[in-house]
Amino acid sequence: MYRADGEVLASTYNATIFKLKVYRMKQNMLFFATIAIWALSFINSATLSQGERKKASALLEETRDNLLKKISGLSQVQLNFKPNASAWSIAECLEHITVSENTFFDLTQTALKEPADPSKRTEIKMSDEALVNSVMDRSTKRKTQEMLEPSGKFGGFEGTLQEFKTKRERNIIYIKTTVDDLRNHYNDFPFGKLDTYQTILLMAAHSKRHTDQIVEILNHPDFPKKGK
Repeated sequence: MYRADGEVLASTYNATIFKLKVYRMKQNMLFFATIAIWALSFINSATLSQGERKKASALLEETRDNLLKKISGLSQVQLNFKPNASAWSIAECLEHITVSENTFFDLTQTALKEPADPSKRTEIKMSDEALVNSVMDRSTKRKTQEMLEPSGKFGGFEGTLQEFKTKRERNIIYIKTTVDDLRNHYNDFPFGKLDTYQTILLMAAHSKRHTDQIVEILNHPDFPKKGK
């Protein structure tokens, strides 16, 4: 009799312990799931929205395609034609675009090494749209920094063209896939502070600005005709 009662008590005790372990296991799973969801939501809130990715990648793709279309099939004489002694040729415009492409991207990566600081967003005075429109507007001329001036860095037109294509493709993939917090890291320019997402927009708009310069050269009355 006592043995049976003891077995019942032991069985009840073991069942209770088992239920307690299961309960604790479920509580732990719930806790870690909550932490994971919280962490994921934090990461997602710091990365770009789909709209931002689409806007930047489209601008990078459109400006790339427009530039490549304008310079396609030009002869060496046409590529090296200068409207005047102080002006750039089409080949030099492409080099400037390419050097700037690398410089702007490097600026974003350098900024990302610093801690994110949402409080500095109040220092940004230009919207994305205003920035792009301002950079593309060639009615206002700007002096190019010496480090961005063409100097034959890539060994000639073909080398420059390949460098541009490679780096622009890399930048398009980057903006489509990055989880970097581009809105809370910053670059300082002579005209003001931008977040690093805006620096990517600046890169794209800058290439459009100088593609328009190339169009001006193409439309110059002394521009060499095809085949010359």
